[in-house]
Amino acid sequence: MTGHPSPTDRTQRNERGAVLPSPVVWLSIVAVAVAAFAFVATRGAEPEEREIQTSSSSPDETTPTQTPQDDDEVTSPTDEPTETETSEPLEPKKTKPPVERADYGVVVFNNTSIAGLAGEVLTQVQEIGWNAVAADNWYGTIPATTVYFPPGKRDAAQKLALDLGIQRIVAADPAMSDTNLTVILTGDLA
Repeated sequence: MTGHPSPTDRTQRNERGAVLPSPVVWLSIVAVAVAAFAFVATRGAEPEEREIQTSSSSPDETTPTQTPQDDDEVTSPTDEPTETETSEPLEPKKTKPPVERADYGVVVFNNTSIAGLAGEVLTQVQEIGWNAVAADNWYGTIPATTVYFPPGKRDAAQKLALDLGIQRIVAADPAMSDTNLTVILTGDLA
């Protein structure tokens, strides 16, 4: 073997070079770099908890007081007033009248195999102060003990549910009473 390299020697010398990564690897590297940049760019101070205060107004009060939340939000006397800073007195918030139990009729239905349960609960309803109307059995499938309310009587239904320890209130079905609250029992209230 004089002067001529063998075929295996030639292939070994020609195999020098770098292996380039596939486009998927490049896209992955770019995606990680963009995500890292976005994380750093959008990272800021920790979120602050802000106290929300409701303002009450009296007839002689003309503007509500404001408590600035950040130094950036401090306004100077030359700034224009915002919507909450008006020279007119604020209207007092209208509240709903309290629910008077005796003003609402309650019908109780038993959807269990416990005999007399609707009558017992109706007696309890009356003792609490509600207007006890009737007790009967309910035939059908109800997922849980429920207070059903006709239109405009949601607040009363919530109060009745609270009085009886019932967790579920639902708008009444058109086939149910449109004047009374309806309680359907699927178990004992104990």
